[in-house]
Amino acid sequence: MRSLLLLVLFIFPLLVFSQIKKAPEHNDGEGPWPQLIIRGVILINGTGAPPIGPVDIVVEKNRIKEISVVGSPGAAVDISRRPKLAEGGKELNCEGMYLLPGFIDMHGHIGGDQQGTPAEYVFKLWMAHGITTVRDPGSMNGLDWTLDEKRLSATNKITAPRLFAYTVFGQGNKDAITTPEQAITWVRDNAKRGADGIKFFGAPPEIMKAALEENKKLGLRSACHHAQMDVARWNVLNSARAGLTSMEHWYGLPEALFTDKTIQNYPLNYNYANEQDRFEEAGKLWKQAAPPFSDHWNKVMNELISLDFTIDPTFEIYEANRDLMRARRAEWHEDYTLPSLWNFYEPSRISHGSYWHSWGTEQEISWKENYRLWMTFVNEYKNRGGRVTVGTDAGYIYELYGFSYVRELELLREAGFHPLEVIRSATLYGAQALGMDKEIGSVEAGKLADFVIVDANPLENLQVLYGTGAVTLNEKNEVVRKGGVKYTIKDGIVYDAKKLLADVKKMVDEEKAKTGFKIVQPGMK
Repeated sequence: MRSLLLLVLFIFPLLVFSQIKKAPEHNDGEGPWPQLIIRGVILINGTGAPPIGPVDIVVEKNRIKEISVVGSPGAAVDISRRPKLAEGGKELNCEGMYLLPGFIDMHGHIGGDQQGTPAEYVFKLWMAHGITTVRDPGSMNGLDWTLDEKRLSATNKITAPRLFAYTVFGQGNKDAITTPEQAITWVRDNAKRGADGIKFFGAPPEIMKAALEENKKLGLRSACHHAQMDVARWNVLNSARAGLTSMEHWYGLPEALFTDKTIQNYPLNYNYANEQDRFEEAGKLWKQAAPPFSDHWNKVMNELISLDFTIDPTFEIYEANRDLMRARRAEWHEDYTLPSLWNFYEPSRISHGSYWHSWGTEQEISWKENYRLWMTFVNEYKNRGGRVTVGTDAGYIYELYGFSYVRELELLREAGFHPLEVIRSATLYGAQALGMDKEIGSVEAGKLADFVIVDANPLENLQVLYGTGAVTLNEKNEVVRKGGVKYTIKDGIVYDAKKLLADVKKMVDEEKAKTGFKIVQPGMK
């Protein structure tokens, strides 16, 4: 447990629980109404079914009441098949647009004091990109803080996704947890406080086992970033067997796939507290694992699937490792990245995830191969029936809230997912991982009215989901932007997604005006 405390207090300084500014108690949406009818959309329902439309979707207050096919593509809508608007109801004309279930981010931290990102900023970036549900893995502003925001979101008193609060294991304990009995006591107390689950970074095996088993008995869920300080004695297989419900990132998985070693091949001058060392050597780890489709590779995969284990890869949070310039120069930084967040991203020996001490061609090539092997495992995991979800871990390594979610969708596509499989991971599979698939995750009668509406086909080009849209040419040979989420609907409340994004830009502009800040690339001041 002492290694965990060191990890929390030094390697992850955000976890020293300094609280950020809460979201103002104000809702920017309209509704809910006794009846809301969304007219003429093309539906992608999140189950893996192909698009269908035009359809009219009837919502009563915050529940989906009816989904009616009202015509054929290219033909006039059959008026007789359209649901009738009740008195006091609201119509939303979305003819030709695409409607999807609200997106679920399985790894979303609600800002941080070091990044200087208030909750309103983070929430509006998420909602502007159609993210209606977020699992906060760690409640790093403190569990009570997160639960308060969760309550306000659930009652729609703030503009925010619905929240699920997981607590970092050991959070709130004055003394180190050194026995299984202490671990069990902490897990029980965590449940009584109202947490939805636990986020682990690692601990001695007997403590991990006791905590996970007790958490499972209580019916709560769990996540783990299998950090290198404990992974040699407790990897993903150990966790899954003890009851862990999801793994974050990829740590602990290559270690379970070793066949000719038991410890990563660290250079002898390696120092985990030096993040250049940590992330550079991590880029060589998948090559040390069993090769794809080998006996041991298959055995590990099949056992994880048999345990109904969820992989939440967060591909995008490490993408700068394989192409630093791309991540640093993303077009949304100029308008939507707060000055304090940009400063946090810059190379630093202190800030977590700002480890660009000396990063170049050799490191990026290693990471490109790392991605190839990692993506092969994740894609095949999906092909064999394993659950893969969408999470981001934004706020680090040049990844911006909301925008990073769409990039994660693109990276799943790169890994080999069909666009419909990508959307299913972003919606239904996330709901299943949260134990909420009876309420959210797909567009079906009886479920909560959480939707994303965009005026372009995201299956043809996922980039139309970015707040900045996708670049295209019109018939006049003019460069125009297509897409950007038009409406985000949560609990039957309709939000103008572009207005939410404009609110974020205003926050950024105001901070720039106060400080005279402008983005300057590192070393070029």
